[in-house]
Amino acid sequence: MGHSPVTTNPLIIMMINMTVVFIVLVVLMYLIKLIHFIDPTKVKEKPEEPVADEPPLVAVKSETAPALEPVVEQGVTPEIIAAISAAVAAYGFAGQVRAVRIVNHENTPWRASARFNTLQRK
Repeated sequence: MGHSPVTTNPLIIMMINMTVVFIVLVVLMYLIKLIHFIDPTKVKEKPEEPVADEPPLVAVKSETAPALEPVVEQGVTPEIIAAISAAVAAYGFAGQVRAVRIVNHENTPWRASARFNTLQRK
């Protein structure tokens, strides 16, 4: 008793296989969503208070009445240092960024290159 294939058309075989693969992917997607929905280890989120766009205020001691002044941060923010560290690590440097300083942008090689390129285009 020989068993013969139903079809030998490669286009039909491809369509059947792709349909099966996408059905399996959709089932996995909903299974993952279900697991995230019923996850008992998930920490309950607390509703956050709306953050104002204004900087925080600090009380300043004076002789007449305490006045509130906005806090002005000096230097480079931690987010910028993290972005610089990630960029340095992306280039394969395995060390640690210890200091970040702002340089004078007037006479940097990047600015000179940009001026040179703009003058050549004209």
